[in-house]
Amino acid sequence: MIVKMIDYLRDRLRLVIRLCYGVLALLVLYDALILDKSYAHTAAEKLPGFWSIFGFISCVLIIIVSKWYGHLGIMAREDYYDR
Repeated sequence: MIVKMIDYLRDRLRLVIRLCYGVLALLVLYDALILDKSYAHTAAEKLPGFWSIFGFISCVLIIIVSKWYGHLGIMAREDYYDR
């Protein structure tokens, strides 16, 4: 059943992408127009989409730092056991 659903969505990839963009636009509009920002703790929280941008940048930084840390010494070369 799940395989059929994945195949169905893969066949309509352009529609799925447009729907995701639409949902994203609706969420940004909701944040900008409807969400109550009177209880914000900082001035940055009053900006529309602040937490979305903050989450995206944080995720990108986590990926970059993890890759850097992995290449720094955690990852062993493929011929590690051959030596």
